[in-house]
Amino acid sequence: MATIDFGGVKENVVTRKEYPLSKARKALAKEVIAVIGYGVQGPAQSLNLKDNGFNVIVGQAKAFKKDWNRAVRDGWVPGKTLFDIPEAADRGTIIQMLVSDAAQRMIWPTVKKYLKPGKALYFSHGFSIVYKDQTKVIPPKDVDVIMVAPKGSGTSVRRNFLSGAGINSSFAVFQDATGRAYDRCVALGIGVGSGYLFPTTFQKEVFSDLTGERGVLMGALAGIMEAQYEVLRKNGHSPSEAFNETVEELTQSLIRLVDENGMDWMYSNCSATAQRGALDWKPKFKKAALPVFTELYRSVKSGKETGRVLSTGRKPNYKAMLDGELAAMGGSEMWQAGEAVRSLRPREKAKEITKDTKGVAGRKSN
Repeated sequence: MATIDFGGVKENVVTRKEYPLSKARKALAKEVIAVIGYGVQGPAQSLNLKDNGFNVIVGQAKAFKKDWNRAVRDGWVPGKTLFDIPEAADRGTIIQMLVSDAAQRMIWPTVKKYLKPGKALYFSHGFSIVYKDQTKVIPPKDVDVIMVAPKGSGTSVRRNFLSGAGINSSFAVFQDATGRAYDRCVALGIGVGSGYLFPTTFQKEVFSDLTGERGVLMGALAGIMEAQYEVLRKNGHSPSEAFNETVEELTQSLIRLVDENGMDWMYSNCSATAQRGALDWKPKFKKAALPVFTELYRSVKSGKETGRVLSTGRKPNYKAMLDGELAAMGGSEMWQAGEAVRSLRPREKAKEITKDTKGVAGRKSN
């Protein structure tokens, strides 16, 4: 591992330089990687592994025709590289559980039948293992149990892989039955295209992940956006103005500056008026949000959030309920305004400018 200083705290991480793809291929040369589930993470991780030269098959329930058909469109061949879940689990020496957390609980009895001694059970989330009292997912003692958790959606995992950037992932070994669990785990992390890998535990991963999803990454972000948009609209601002000041400027400008060099650098590259106001109001937002995040973390740690996920996921009308909630969000004035704003972005013009610039650059070099 390489030791990196993270703001005064030193951590050990695994980089592509010290664990190159060639080493990962060698570590998994005799493995058959069975990716179970072709919904969110499944497509990205399986395709990245395949493109990186690993022996990969996909297990997907035929009853979910949308996911099965997507796998076929992506080049997986029924009977050769695409199978139903039991057959894929039987063929695989590494079984990657990439169905949803609720679905893992349902298919576990089937998958468990094919966990022969020496196989590896792989997760991208600590949910099923950490909350085993609720999920009933308890692996046998004679298999490796490992995790690689990309810090992004399946779409981002694939896009970043294709761009060459990769996406950072955490990794953990929960159970080492073969003595090869670490190498299997890190090799898979490199294989799915991680930018770098940082160590964690199953418990720490699921606590941080559930908090993050409900907090800054999704829940808090959407809630804060809706609150600001509502205040602006109630004070007479147009939908276009309210959306641009709430969402568009964040996603198209400011967050990109944060990504490039950090929050302080973003502040220093904004107006003096924006800097002063942000520095004055930041502590107030932190003070207001801190009790909510404390409550959220306690809810995650206690297993309450897990219970909510599993109980709602089992309801026969859950899909209809979920579709209704998402439709209500998408149909709100704020996100309808967003759709209109996105349609007005000069994408074609931007492409033309890029082409012209390349042409100019080419002529200069000639």
